[in-house]
Amino acid sequence: MEVRGMIFPLVIFVIIGSVRGLNNGLARTPPMGWMSWERFRCITDCEHDKDNCISEKLYMDMADRLVSDGYAAVGYEYVNIDDCWMDMKRDENGRLQADPKRFPNGIKALADYIHKKGLKIGIYEDFGTHTCGGYPGSKFYMELDAATFASWGIDSLKLDGCYTDTADIPIGYPIMEQFLNLTGRPILYSCSWPAYLKTPNYEAIAKSCNIWRNYGDIQDSWDSVQSIINFYGKDSGNFSGVAGPGNFNDPDMLIIGNFGLSYDQQRVQMAMWAIMAAPLLMSNDLRNIRKESKDLLQNKGAISINQDPLGIQGKMIYSIGKIQVWNKPITPVGNFAFAILNFGDGGPGSQISVKGATLGLVDDHGYNVTDAFTGEFKAAVKPNSYFNLTVVPSGVFLGKAYLLK
Repeated sequence: MEVRGMIFPLVIFVIIGSVRGLNNGLARTPPMGWMSWERFRCITDCEHDKDNCISEKLYMDMADRLVSDGYAAVGYEYVNIDDCWMDMKRDENGRLQADPKRFPNGIKALADYIHKKGLKIGIYEDFGTHTCGGYPGSKFYMELDAATFASWGIDSLKLDGCYTDTADIPIGYPIMEQFLNLTGRPILYSCSWPAYLKTPNYEAIAKSCNIWRNYGDIQDSWDSVQSIINFYGKDSGNFSGVAGPGNFNDPDMLIIGNFGLSYDQQRVQMAMWAIMAAPLLMSNDLRNIRKESKDLLQNKGAISINQDPLGIQGKMIYSIGKIQVWNKPITPVGNFAFAILNFGDGGPGSQISVKGATLGLVDDHGYNVTDAFTGEFKAAVKPNSYFNLTVVPSGVFLGKAYLLK
């Protein structure tokens, strides 16, 4: 009851204040960048683990690598702080403050450093009374926190949903969006709103959020990647239908370059995040990454599918056994990207013969199909002709189909 008593006057303020909805002009294509959580979690012991702890050094190191190692050149621009960056208490004026030992120069100085690199900085907070890691949350402080983030030069806010009544979530997230708008600074708004609800209202979410998490945290494992892909394949509530320029579903971070995926499984994640028009937010150690993983993350063919200006989220259109077929319209209108995914776990690979129409290629003019990762021409395909290929277990073929006229 105490929580709702606080939120009610804020709702009245939003109604009478004539503040417009989400209008920041951001995320016209899925945002790209780096985020600390999956790889670095909530490591705060910088005395014994200075290279991996959540600190200004970690984010400066990753900003340096984004630029020096070619990631920024292909579109990765956000350096996103996640949980555990704060001091356990707000300052005497009620403002959030960074942990003084791990961020001795403060967030504003870190933002300035990242901006000078030509990059953007994201930060983490929570709608509830505390963050998931137990640090101060934004409930009762949303206006002040939005103003604080803007004063620091923050470019993106991830707002989590721990330590709150779930009934308050559909009310509270739009309020923070309004306060972000009122700062006058364009701040990409990443919501965890649907991840905490059984039946999210995706149309309402898309009115307030640029991107939103709607499934559990990704883990460094193939099982985790498979479960996310299958969740998106089911598309319960048709959440794909609200995705588009300015608003994207977020299946969580890219774990390519970590420990849990084989090379082919890493190709699956890159291909499927491209097809799903997902934010490409890496969570890995860019200071220590294998060349094949780096090459995948920087693959221009996959990135072009992900960043296609139509912003359409691809959908699973066919499945049989362990095989899934996904299709995503891309520009120029009439062209498609598609993925043939093999969730099998043994044998030399599945020999697949699939009709063009089953791939979503239905124009009688036909299509030239290329391998999106390599650019190699594979076949000319018409709706009633067959596309033949072998897809290895835990593997994928990512294709582009160019309409012939």
